[in-house]
Amino acid sequence: MRLLLLAAPLFALLPASRAKDGNDNWVDLMKPDVWKKHDPKWITTDAVALAPDSKKRDDRLLKAEKKENGPIWVNGETGRLPNLITKDAYGDCEVHVEVLLAKGSNGGIKFHEVYEIQFFDSFGKKDDALTGSDMGGVYPRADLQKGGYLDKGIPPKVNACKAPGEWQTLDVTWKSPRFDAKGEKTANAMIVKAVLNGQVIHENVEVKTPTGGNWKKKEAPTGSFMLQTDHGPTAWRNVKIRGLK
Repeated sequence: MRLLLLAAPLFALLPASRAKDGNDNWVDLMKPDVWKKHDPKWITTDAVALAPDSKKRDDRLLKAEKKENGPIWVNGETGRLPNLITKDAYGDCEVHVEVLLAKGSNGGIKFHEVYEIQFFDSFGKKDDALTGSDMGGVYPRADLQKGGYLDKGIPPKVNACKAPGEWQTLDVTWKSPRFDAKGEKTANAMIVKAVLNGQVIHENVEVKTPTGGNWKKKEAPTGSFMLQTDHGPTAWRNVKIRGLK
């Protein structure tokens, strides 16, 4: 019985019946008009590569030749553009993200803008040393006033991170927190399954609170989806989302 209960969330979440883009319910997020604000400094291109390293973090950039309406997005000349937040809100959903990181770079995705799966250059780190701050981890809660972490977050099961300059693929099935008629939370949010570069890094993992400095914020059954693009050079392609029921 216990095994059946653990498996249930994966089979209970099915694609929403109404498609938004006519493509098996997937919503293409590589379009400027799906975001609340889209900075014109984003670079579109068809190829991206690592730039030479420098001692200064902001000089660890990505090389990209601008091409109008290219399938790859690079977060500007410095790798520090405002985060992208969807106009639409989502509850249970599935996301597909392909990302390329510069050496030492940092990014992430956030469900409801507050539950973060971290993107970080963790290439080569041993599995037993991983924390939620590493690639694919559920980011730790943080005390913004004192500037420290309150926990280690939820580390990925394995280090599936590729080397800087290589494309990495993350697929996540997300289950939003549940609430009763009075608005009281009855069940925590959950990562039903997360697969990074072909390896399962999370399965039936409860996310008990929002992450980072958001951990005290009130939770809700739906919220916008966010790409964190203000922490370092990142390139993105084939980013999409679909609602589940």
